[in-house]
Amino acid sequence: MSPAIAAKEGGRQRRTGSHHHCLDVRSEAPHALELCRDGLPGGEAEALLLPEPGSRGARGFRAELGSILLLLVLYVLQGIPLGLAGSVPLILQSKSASYTDQAFFSFVFWPFSLKLLWAPLVDAVYLRSFGRRKSWLVPTQYVLGLFMIYMSTQVDLLLGDGKGRGPDVAALTVTFFLFEFLAATQDIAVDGWALTMLSRENVGYASTCNSVGQTAGYFLGNVLFLALESASFCNKYLRFQPQPRGIVTLSDFLFFWGAVFLITTTLVALLKKENKELTPTKEETKGITDTYRLLFSIVKMPAVLTFCLMILTAKVGFSAADAVTGLKLVEEGVPKEHLALLAVPMVPLQIILPLIISKYTAGPQPLNTFYKAMPFRLLLGLEFAFLVWWTPKVKHEGGFPVYYYAVVLLSYALHQITLYSMYVAIMAFNAKVSDPLIGGTYMTLLNTVSNLGGNWPSTVALWLVDPLTVKECAGAQDQTCGTTLAAELCIKAGGSCVTTLDGYYVESVICVILGFGWWFLLGPKFKKLQDEGQSSWKCKRTN
Repeated sequence: MSPAIAAKEGGRQRRTGSHHHCLDVRSEAPHALELCRDGLPGGEAEALLLPEPGSRGARGFRAELGSILLLLVLYVLQGIPLGLAGSVPLILQSKSASYTDQAFFSFVFWPFSLKLLWAPLVDAVYLRSFGRRKSWLVPTQYVLGLFMIYMSTQVDLLLGDGKGRGPDVAALTVTFFLFEFLAATQDIAVDGWALTMLSRENVGYASTCNSVGQTAGYFLGNVLFLALESASFCNKYLRFQPQPRGIVTLSDFLFFWGAVFLITTTLVALLKKENKELTPTKEETKGITDTYRLLFSIVKMPAVLTFCLMILTAKVGFSAADAVTGLKLVEEGVPKEHLALLAVPMVPLQIILPLIISKYTAGPQPLNTFYKAMPFRLLLGLEFAFLVWWTPKVKHEGGFPVYYYAVVLLSYALHQITLYSMYVAIMAFNAKVSDPLIGGTYMTLLNTVSNLGGNWPSTVALWLVDPLTVKECAGAQDQTCGTTLAAELCIKAGGSCVTTLDGYYVESVICVILGFGWWFLLGPKFKKLQDEGQSSWKCKRTN
């Protein structure tokens, strides 16, 4: 699965990603605007439900158009780092990076799934005189902008020069991990501000800004960047005279958006004021400790613990198909920009699917949909493996025929149907069982665990591809290709390393077997969780 499509499930959850959550990064299940967030210390949540004394009544859409547009811009900016991070694996693959390197880089996508760990701090610690959300949003976006400008001077060196010096994957991973950590922190601040920036009558537009803005930002940072960075795409569609490089480089792109971040943040800091009336008066430090204690008490409940253990293992069967397939297609010669562009026709499908699937998950047993969709998604993993095997056989001198891309697009569309069926089912179940008294914190915790259940198998799947691959040294006697050093000795001896067994195919079969094993053995027990009484999910709170 292309990172442009698949990363959404484990990323921003997002996302169906990062942006389809509640919908999030994206992203397996994505992350949505947490409108019911209970992690807000103080009276901010209550302020959304009760009108302020002396308020002027309902405000129309046009009266708050400026605030809505500001939220849209902030969510677009949030999508840029997600899109850029999703494009790097394709760039690394085009530079022949190992799958072990890809596994290491995949940790970059973890911050959005782990942000619950520091979200209470962002909610509770701030400078009252500057504003609760601006205290985090402004410095975070300034650091992001400066960081992007600095990265623009270093990223070409980190990616390698293609003349014997390969990518510095460790440095890239650390750099982009910090990049995504800052973006996740900005996300917490924007989600929180969205709750109070708009009036009660218009707060529903916040989720629309989240979905549309982050999708647009991801498109700009991933699809548009990969297209403009590709010399072949630009020469074919955008130029009259061929050039050896694309219109933009990653360095150019980072510098431009770094400047946009700095300008936008300055305007927000100077011109946009927070609603002082909604500033909580509760002691914030108490809110932090209470939130962490609450999270721990939720996890200790038997029903929740069982759910967490099962959802952390449920997606193992999809890991090879979701994490490795897109990279394998690039390895087989599919242009990375073409693969990224396949995300464009997926957008309407991603909008329609939740609306359709929600009709089947709105009842008392949403996990039935999860259970029914799982075998079809597992079988698509085998179809993806066949697609990778078939790719070099249809390749010709001019690229790939149109019917090949039609098959790839159809495969991705079928995958999205099964992915969203499972995602929407899990989201519905999480909403169903969450204790309404602590709904935001409870549901965010369950969604975080669901996201982690997609992240760690993807990382492991990428790491296992190389160890499971068998290569032989052809053209040189008494040489092997079992290790990087042995492969170098083979080449020096006049031979070449030939793959006799691709670890991707081995992994695909193993994952499907493990997936069906989970479906047969644990699937029925997983469905039975929805038969638990409400008392099994209610947190016993002590004052």
